[in-house]
Amino acid sequence: MYDENGRQYLDCINNVAHVGHCHPDIVKAAHEQNQLLNTNSRYLHDNLVDYAERLSKTLPEKLCTFYFLNSGSEANDLALRLARQYTKHEDVIVLDHAYHGHLTSLIDISPYKFRNLEGQKEWVHVAPVPDTYRGLYREDHEDSVTAYANEVKNIIEQAHKRGRKIAAFFVESLPSVGGQIIPPAGYFQKVAEHVHKAGGVFIADEIQVGFGRVGKHFWAFQLQGEDFIPDIVTMGKPIGNGHPIACVATTKEIAEAFGATGVEYFNTFGGNPVSCAIGLAVLDVIEKEHLQAHATEVGNFLMKLFKEQKIKHPIIGDVRGSGLFIGVDLIKDQAERTPATAEAERLVTRLKEEYILLSTDGPGRNVLKFKPPMCFSMEDAKFVVDTIDKLLTGSTDQNYLIEGCCWPALKSVLSLFFRSAKTKPRWWMLNI
Repeated sequence: MYDENGRQYLDCINNVAHVGHCHPDIVKAAHEQNQLLNTNSRYLHDNLVDYAERLSKTLPEKLCTFYFLNSGSEANDLALRLARQYTKHEDVIVLDHAYHGHLTSLIDISPYKFRNLEGQKEWVHVAPVPDTYRGLYREDHEDSVTAYANEVKNIIEQAHKRGRKIAAFFVESLPSVGGQIIPPAGYFQKVAEHVHKAGGVFIADEIQVGFGRVGKHFWAFQLQGEDFIPDIVTMGKPIGNGHPIACVATTKEIAEAFGATGVEYFNTFGGNPVSCAIGLAVLDVIEKEHLQAHATEVGNFLMKLFKEQKIKHPIIGDVRGSGLFIGVDLIKDQAERTPATAEAERLVTRLKEEYILLSTDGPGRNVLKFKPPMCFSMEDAKFVVDTIDKLLTGSTDQNYLIEGCCWPALKSVLSLFFRSAKTKPRWWMLNI
């Protein structure tokens, strides 16, 4: 990315510009279709059918019905409606710290948001994040998969005792805001078994992590194993490389139950010719440039470099991820794994001064999150890790931290002072 002065920044967090900022193939597809026709989806167009067919080839066969929308929030809201109409139940189970969108219906099922607003609704149930690093059941637990799944089972049983009925278990395939979490394989299968037994459906939110980002698979839920298939999948963000597109994929049975209400589902711009042309172009680029394999190669290299840094820098507690979805968990101490929140914030600020864009996530805002455009290279990975190594190595130097303040900011203030005062700094000022 470039700022208004032409300075170049390395983008490590933009999972919306999935195949790269302003990719020429995407720009060309949008421009060419705009010159032909763009209108609302009441007018039938081949792009809509072609795009649905292409998407269907990436998904399990039973996910054969598609609804096109304009944003991830719209997609998740529709998924909630589909689940409730199909099951005739109301309640939803979500993971702690989850975020599923900005609509009122989605704020209600996003602990990341509602804990700071009106609180938890009676129909919302919160399960612990299946985090084997700092969660309830960690890497040394004999069976963390079953233990975490049983937490969901217990929630269902308690809800039933109060006369509540579960419509859905709603989960990001890889919890992002929750701290770049990789749920242990088999967890979704066991949870789905409990949810289905209760009459609910399983909704996989792929809005942050779909479209080949995890490398090994096109969809992150596939990391759980070939025997797991969600009932509903939602897509957004990377689907249009920055253009507003979203999609819900579901089964024929759920779609028919939704249609049986007699209330037509219509979305003015969802599935318009330009959006579908862009969606098709994104799929073409992923395939043509082998971006799934690239994500695996670069992601593995990036994690390898960080694991080497973990030996050198005790502040790095955990390195986890798949493909180009990676979390680096910064801690104050190895024993308690206390989140290094302030240190993470200062590091991100210093990286920006080095023209590297990175951010943090997790309840403690201490997890460095890597979700770069999929063209992120081996050279980019090495540059980022080398820069972080340099900053962490110098973090005890007073030039970096002065009472928790970044030196470059202080240096700028002192520079202005000396210019305005027209005086020379004394030796002790230079030695700060």
